[in-house]
Amino acid sequence: MHNHYNGLKTAALFGVLWAVLLGLGGLIGVGTRSAAPIWIFALIGLATTAYSYWNSDKIALRSMQAYAVSEEEAPGLYQIVRELSERANQPMPRIYISPTQAPNAFATGRSPKHAAVCCTEGILQLLDARELRGVLGHELMHVYNRDILTSSIAAAVAGVITSVAQFSMFFGGGGDRDNRNGNPFAILILALLAPFAASLIQLAISRTREYDADEDGSQLTGDPLALASALNKIDGGVRQYPLPQDQSLVNTSHLMIANPFKRGGGLTNMFSTHPPMADRIARLEAMSGQLGR
Repeated sequence: MHNHYNGLKTAALFGVLWAVLLGLGGLIGVGTRSAAPIWIFALIGLATTAYSYWNSDKIALRSMQAYAVSEEEAPGLYQIVRELSERANQPMPRIYISPTQAPNAFATGRSPKHAAVCCTEGILQLLDARELRGVLGHELMHVYNRDILTSSIAAAVAGVITSVAQFSMFFGGGGDRDNRNGNPFAILILALLAPFAASLIQLAISRTREYDADEDGSQLTGDPLALASALNKIDGGVRQYPLPQDQSLVNTSHLMIANPFKRGGGLTNMFSTHPPMADRIARLEAMSGQLGR
């Protein structure tokens, strides 16, 4: 049930992202009389995307210092994940625990066959079994919806836009001085605005996928209110135990069910990878009403 047309929104956002890249590339191509810089940065972006996508599970787990646990060590966690995986007709993922009091969870991996689910010690202490089931349903849907690929592509395109914009700041207006077609002023303006626009679009894609995982995960568990209750507890727990803004954690934070860092306001919220928690909870409560729970 995609009442908010999140799939369509994601496609539209990707269209805008590519339009920004093509517009910037077109101006630079005119200004420099060469499209070579665009291709160079695109190839670099493709290479870095492939690496991060292929190794997404290792990168994320390492950033959280997570360790693998056996079924004997975490029988309740295994029971929930196995039940949800079987319900979704998907393979059982690997299970990890991160040794931190910050309550959070994430799932990662390039496909369901290579998936890993990680819970922090804090979230396991904070939530009851029903709430944890709601969280794990959300996280598993990120893998089943191929959100790792979606976020990797969005990050790559945004990175290429930023690199091309930085290049144009120095070389975009550099061609023949008698060539008025380059319009150095237009290139300069777009070079300044393009990275900002790309970042906002990338964040919007991330937020849209969070809404999707909330909805699809609640359909998988059949219990939207369990996730709503969990998010309410996690929100308070994260405020009490925020993670440090280490770069490796920043790079992984979009995978987590809640923004793990200290909250700010205004522009800080604008650049958050996650939607407002109150909005997510309200949507889940509305979904529960539609399901008659």
